[in-house]
Amino acid sequence: MKKILVVYFSQTGQLTEIVKSVLSPLVKSQDVSLVFEELRPKRKFPFPWTSQQFCDVFPESFQEIPCELEPFSFNADDDFDLVVLAYTVWYMSPSIPVTAFLKSPEAQKVIKNRPVVTIIGCRNMWLLTQEKVKALIYDMGGRITGNIVLMDKAKNLVGIATIAYWMFTGKKDRCLKIFPRPGVSDKDIMEAERFGPIILQALLTEKINLDQAELNKQGATTVVPSYIIFEKRINKIFKIWSNFILQKGGPGDPKRQFRVRLFFYYLLLAIFLIAPLATLVSFIARIVSRKKIKKAVEYFSQNSLKH
Repeated sequence: MKKILVVYFSQTGQLTEIVKSVLSPLVKSQDVSLVFEELRPKRKFPFPWTSQQFCDVFPESFQEIPCELEPFSFNADDDFDLVVLAYTVWYMSPSIPVTAFLKSPEAQKVIKNRPVVTIIGCRNMWLLTQEKVKALIYDMGGRITGNIVLMDKAKNLVGIATIAYWMFTGKKDRCLKIFPRPGVSDKDIMEAERFGPIILQALLTEKINLDQAELNKQGATTVVPSYIIFEKRINKIFKIWSNFILQKGGPGDPKRQFRVRLFFYYLLLAIFLIAPLATLVSFIARIVSRKKIKKAVEYFSQNSLKH
């Protein structure tokens, strides 16, 4: 019988639903045993957030600074055949609890020399986040054999409005009865079970021969060309802001709260003024650099890591 370790952290519950859907065919299989590990931070992250709390996690999220976790319930010495790592994107990085897991001694044990499948639930940007996850996994001697991404398909500004409504109220309904429901749609979550049989079939082969191309035929990854340029530019700006805030202390430090508030105002400015201009610039860049963008799309659609 094949044994799978499933590691995830779901603040809102949406990622839990995604994981259950993707893995439902494996749960039903008599040839597979699954061990679920929901990560538990010692200092819980609030939900819903206040705007200040939401921005205060930014520096640690972006710079992959781990939090403390409660002891894991799984046995890191068990002989797992596959590790499934599910995560959400916080400020172009995996959520802080997932970062904490990936930097733990236990992760080193269970990932080394093992195949890993990543499952991402996000709004729309995940490319550079997955690069960070790739780097951590490959540094531990693991190998990513599959990646599945479920995104919020709302238009950018609409998605920002609905996600903000959800994060700050805790309500996953239609804001003002005008906007769509926030997050990944129920339909997309339910239909994610189509990836399960592909993983199961690969798992039952001797070398766990999971093919990303087969997953992509079922829509596992969608690389939006404009976000390739957009994410790289945001990454540079976030690096400056995160260093600026960290100079005044760690999470919750009163000394840094003024800078955290400034970052919130920057986000508002970026959303309504900078983002439309950046989108136009990205569109022009895509036309000028078609071959380069095409290669980038191909790269982000597979699981190797640039050195």
